[in-house]
Amino acid sequence: MTRRAVLASIAAGLLLVACSVGVRTQSGPEPHAVPTSAAGADIATTAEAVRLLRAGTAFVSQTSYRSDVDIASQITTLAHTDNVHKRLNATVSAPGGGIEIRMIDDEVYLKSGLFLHGVGDGWMILDPARVPSDFALSFAPGRNDSGGSARLIAAIVTARVDGSQITGTIDVTRISVGNGISFRPGPDGAFPEGARSHAFRATLDTEGRLVSFLMPQADGLPNASLRYSDFGTTVTVVRPSGAVAAPDALYPQLGVNGGR
Repeated sequence: MTRRAVLASIAAGLLLVACSVGVRTQSGPEPHAVPTSAAGADIATTAEAVRLLRAGTAFVSQTSYRSDVDIASQITTLAHTDNVHKRLNATVSAPGGGIEIRMIDDEVYLKSGLFLHGVGDGWMILDPARVPSDFALSFAPGRNDSGGSARLIAAIVTARVDGSQITGTIDVTRISVGNGISFRPGPDGAFPEGARSHAFRATLDTEGRLVSFLMPQADGLPNASLRYSDFGTTVTVVRPSGAVAAPDALYPQLGVNGGR
């Protein structure tokens, strides 16, 4: 993966951590029909699991937290987010370089260690009005989760609760663009059949908060993980000294379709 390809596969719904990795296409088994009675039971069980997961992410708008995303150990992100006080520190590590982002109120600062045409390696201040929609930096409710858990939860197919563990399947092809975990289709533009019923395991802590969402390597998909921790820890963000206005060349290179 080239530096340019890495940037194109990183989209920042909040902080450039919507990392997507291409998958290998392979044939999978044909899906089996599910008896109507069993399907009804699965729907109810899944609905309860999804309810708990959504309730388990309420902390995003209530307190500060740390989020860690890892995809195949190729792209990793670390963010400390405080949506209440509008503060964020984030770093993205990828083959060939990394990116740092700092947010203070409505100010967004970015420093890139990746190769970007016409862009230097110092701190830049972004103009929010010029940022592409798939690089929407915001503390607004619904767009302020640095881990992107809502996108994963929305793609769940089946799930069941067993104590603090929630296990089931997720349709990778339904994971929308945004910060957190996402995958690109294979070279032929298709996902493997197993991508529509890929296994996942989530864990809630003793207070019901989502602390991990894990997807193992299988069916041509790499392993991926999302973890939350450090709830309530103070997030201190320092304005970078010497930051300059981002050049015109930066904006077309941001987001999922950047540089294409």
